[in-house]
Amino acid sequence: MNINEYVEFLANPDNNEKPLDHMAEDGGLMQVFRTIGCIGDSLASGEMETADVNGENKGFFDMMEYSWGQYMARASGCKVSNFSRGGMTAREFAQTFGYSGCFKRENVCQAYVIALGVNDLFNAKIPVGTADDMWDGVVTKEPTTTYAGYYNWIIKKCKELQPDAKFFLVNMPKSDYRGEEGAVIRKACHDIIAEIAKKHTNTYVIDLYEYMPENKGVYKDLFYLGTHLSPMGYLFTAKVIMSYIDYIIRHNYEDFIQVPFIGMDIHNYTYKW
Repeated sequence: MNINEYVEFLANPDNNEKPLDHMAEDGGLMQVFRTIGCIGDSLASGEMETADVNGENKGFFDMMEYSWGQYMARASGCKVSNFSRGGMTAREFAQTFGYSGCFKRENVCQAYVIALGVNDLFNAKIPVGTADDMWDGVVTKEPTTTYAGYYNWIIKKCKELQPDAKFFLVNMPKSDYRGEEGAVIRKACHDIIAEIAKKHTNTYVIDLYEYMPENKGVYKDLFYLGTHLSPMGYLFTAKVIMSYIDYIIRHNYEDFIQVPFIGMDIHNYTYKW
């Protein structure tokens, strides 16, 4: 074995490498995390869709064992918690749902993957807002609150519980869903999540908008079951997210070398890469 080649791949990666050029089937360096929390909606919950012979009377079922989070857990050996539910919005998560599990101290994680926005922006029509819309108040009916404000607040709340946790923010891939209107919404989501990530330390973007295959044509034939993903689609998404986190760690190696100390009031202050 040539250790220099391996070290080069891990800690001095090719700057021309794109995030999904190398698929880490077992999670790669994502395995350094022992606890990961997935914050999201139906697509983070393994939602399966049924319909009758006419394609009507649809049913929707959260099947967590088919979620990309649980595929990640089985592939990597990490403990992955689903803090998600079909129809979830950043607003509902911040106001109520987060307190049922994610915001309990016994459930804190070393890393969080946040995948919210479809229901906020497409269905609830919550304004996108700006990265400066930090929502600090108690839960009230505040008409000025925005998607960015609730999203920011979720990160802030998790950081109160686990200040050194790592955050991976997932935007929406390109798709033919809702045509031009949908394209505008997905681009707005891409832009605001990039701005939110800049507001926080230990926060990175999983940029599906730029690097995920566009969700149309053969991609939908292979990976969709109705308007949600098929079992194979959730598995493919898990591989994408694991590979992207592996890529982020390899390109920001020093940020992650003290992951074991997350949640502990100790550090290796003599470390120097």
